[in-house]
Amino acid sequence: MGKTKKAPTFLMNVITIIFAQIAVKLLGFAYRMVITNIDGFGDMGNGYYNFGYQIYTLLLAISSIGIPNAISKLVSERCALDDYRGAMRIFRIALILFFFVGAFFGAVMFFGAEFIATSILDAPLAKYTIKVLSPALIFVSVSSVIRGFFAGQHNMQATNTSQVLEQFLKSLSTILIVISMAGSKPEYMAAGATLATTISTFLSCIYLFIFYRANAKGIKEKLTAAPALKIQGSSLKIAKMILYVSVPISLGSIVASLNRILDIITVVRGVKIALAGVFADIVLLGDEAVRLSGILSKTDVLVNLPLALNTAFATVLVPTVAGALAIKDYDTARQKISFSMLISVVIALPCTIGYMVLSKPILQLIYPNASDGALLFTMVAPTVFFSAMSQTIYGSLQGMGKIFVPALSVLAGGLVKLILNLLLIPIPSINIYGAPIGSIACQAIAFFISFGVLRKNLTMSLDFKKYFLKPFAAAVIMGGVVFASYLILNVLGNTAATLLSIIIGGAVYFLLTGIFGVFSKEELCSLPIIGKRFKR
Repeated sequence: MGKTKKAPTFLMNVITIIFAQIAVKLLGFAYRMVITNIDGFGDMGNGYYNFGYQIYTLLLAISSIGIPNAISKLVSERCALDDYRGAMRIFRIALILFFFVGAFFGAVMFFGAEFIATSILDAPLAKYTIKVLSPALIFVSVSSVIRGFFAGQHNMQATNTSQVLEQFLKSLSTILIVISMAGSKPEYMAAGATLATTISTFLSCIYLFIFYRANAKGIKEKLTAAPALKIQGSSLKIAKMILYVSVPISLGSIVASLNRILDIITVVRGVKIALAGVFADIVLLGDEAVRLSGILSKTDVLVNLPLALNTAFATVLVPTVAGALAIKDYDTARQKISFSMLISVVIALPCTIGYMVLSKPILQLIYPNASDGALLFTMVAPTVFFSAMSQTIYGSLQGMGKIFVPALSVLAGGLVKLILNLLLIPIPSINIYGAPIGSIACQAIAFFISFGVLRKNLTMSLDFKKYFLKPFAAAVIMGGVVFASYLILNVLGNTAATLLSIIIGGAVYFLLTGIFGVFSKEELCSLPIIGKRFKR
C-alpha cells in the first residue's frame, strides 16, 4: 500500500504563495523601474499610466475580481456531490455571462475614455491609456472563469502558470514598447505601456483556452461517467447565483479601487488649486499636477512590494480559519490569526522604518533618471505597516464569514482620506504632501475598525509588548544602524552604500528579534525549514 501524501501545512501553503507573489511583484516592479528611467517617460509618464490603470482596476474589480473564487466555490460544491454535469453547466453559463460583462465594461471604458479623462480625472491626455486598456477587461473576465473552473477541481496549474506567463509577457512587452517609443510625448509612451497589458491578457487568455483543450479528454470522460444532471434551476437562476457569490467577494476590491480613483481626482484638482499662483500657464500647471501624481504613483509601487510577502498569510487564513471555526476549534483559529499578525508586524515594521531612513538613496538607486519624491516617500512609508496588518485581518474576517467588514472598513478610511485630501492638498504650503497624510489616516482607520470587529468576534487578547513593542524597538535600532551605515559607506557610491546598508540592517534586525525574544520557541519550531534547527 502506497504512502498517503501529506497535506501541505499552513506555513508550507504560505511559503508556496509567497514565492509566487514575489515573482509576480518583482516582475511588475522591474518593468515600472525600467520604463520610468527611459527618456521621455519619467514622472509624467507614470502619472498618465497610473490614471488609465486605476480606471481599469476599478472596472476590473466590478467585472471580474470575484470570479475565480466564486466559480471555484460553486464548481467545487457540484463536484463534491458528483454532479460534474452541473459543474460544467455553471462553467458554461459563467463563461457567457462574464464575456458580456467584460465586453460591457470594456465598451464603457473605450467610448467613455474622453469623458472620464476630462470630466472625472481632469487630465484630458489620459484618454489614450484608458482606450488602449479597455479590451483587456474582456480577456481577464473570460480568463477568470477558466481559472475558477479548474481551481474548483483542485487544479491550480491553470491559475499559477497563466498568471506568471501574463506577468512575464506584460513586463517584457512593456519594456520593449516603451523603449521603441523613447523620446515621444509621455502620454503616448504611457499608452504604449498599457498596450502591453492588453496584449499580455489576450495571450494569457489564449493559453487558458489551449489548457482547457488539452484537458478536454479528461473533462469528456468525467461527463460521460457522471450521473444525470441534477436540477439546479434555469440558466437565469444559475447566473444570479454566480453573481450572488462573486459580488460580495469583489466588494472590498471595488471600494479600494474607488478610493484610489477619488485620490487621483482630488490630487490633480487640489494641486492645480495649490499651485495656481506659481504657474501662470494653465498647460504647465496641468503638466505639474500630472508629474506630482506620477511621483505619488512611483512611491506606491515601492510601498506595495513588502505586501507581497504578507499577502500569503491573508490568502491562507481564509480557508484555515473557516475550517477551524466550522468544527468550533476556536483555539486553532486564534493561534493561526495571532501568529499571522505577529509575522505581519515583523515584516512591516522594518520595511516602514527602512523606507523612511533610506527614502532618497532608494529612489536614486531605482529611478536614477527620475528620483524626485524623497519626502513624499518618507511620509507615505507608514502605510506599509497599516496595510500589512489590515491584509491579515481581512483574511481572518473573511474566513469567519464577515465578508462585508473589510469593505466597510476601507470605505470608512476612504471617506476620511477624501475629506483630508480636499482640505489639505489645495493649501499651497502643503499641496501634494496632503495625499500621504490622508493615506495614513485611511489605512489606520481601516485597521482599527477591522481589528475591533475581529477582537469582538473571536475574543482575542494580544500581548502589546510581544506583538508591537519588541518588534518596534528592534526596527528603530535597525533604522539607526542603517542610517549610520549609509553615511559611512557613502564613499563607495550610492548604489553600494544603499545595498550594503540594507543587508546590514536585515542582519541586525534578525539578531535583535532573537535577542528580544519576539518569537517563542514553539513559534520558531513551527516555521518550515529553519524550525527544524530549534527542535534539536
